[in-house]
Amino acid sequence: MSSPIYQLQNQQRTLTLETPRVMGVVNCTPDSFFAGSRAQSQQQAVSHASSMLEAGADLLDIGGQSSRPGAEEVGPEGEWQRIEGAIKGILDAHPEALLSIDTFHHEVAGKALEAGAFMVNDIYAGTRDQQMIKTVAAAQAPYAIMHMQGTPATMQHAPHYEDITSEILTWLQVQLADIHAAGVHSVVADVGFGFGKTMAHNYQLLRELDEFAALNAPILVGISRKSMIYKHLMCSPEEALNGTTALHAWALDRGAHILRVHDVSEAVETISLYRALRG
Repeated sequence: MSSPIYQLQNQQRTLTLETPRVMGVVNCTPDSFFAGSRAQSQQQAVSHASSMLEAGADLLDIGGQSSRPGAEEVGPEGEWQRIEGAIKGILDAHPEALLSIDTFHHEVAGKALEAGAFMVNDIYAGTRDQQMIKTVAAAQAPYAIMHMQGTPATMQHAPHYEDITSEILTWLQVQLADIHAAGVHSVVADVGFGFGKTMAHNYQLLRELDEFAALNAPILVGISRKSMIYKHLMCSPEEALNGTTALHAWALDRGAHILRVHDVSEAVETISLYRALRG
């Protein structure tokens, strides 16, 4: 049986997911875990975005709040100050670019969508800010939701599940139903690798990723240079590109629709080879 073809759509633009897509990460933060993704000025953000688009990125995920374990929160005003110039600069230079805004504050999401962003990527899936889903629905924007046990400050303090895949699948099903009922129609699901999971949990989720096809929603995978790779290989995030590429291939084989990455050209090549393999 062939898989359904999903699409992300707002009022003006549509991105069809008939082939896996690449979401490049642009972190407008001083403290994201991988230094190579940080852009601390509008000029740096535009340069970083331009390189990613040239390399084949389909989406750019712009964030002003680090979500690494123990990261300090800056609040919606501080977050917006970090990303406002980046959004304007990128869209001035590349009006065709599809920007995803990585935020859990509805104020930031609303301003970004008004400024021309395409979609919102929320690590709390609307559970932190009760106005977020209403804001996304009002803009008729696509919405990526993620599972996280705890918060960035607490999520790696002994995470526990009885059956992680089953529990996260059920949780995402409930969230998707509620979000659809609230009027958001383009929703992407992310199992949340590294967010309240042990290394064993992460590998079980990747091994069983195809079970999330039951969600009837596109699947976003964010494993790029994460600790599940560099800690296992006993290296640093800077040395984890080869491991990232290997896991991306397995994620695609298990049904990933979007790869959220720090290294666009390598992900684009991985998708090209995966499509050649599939014929």
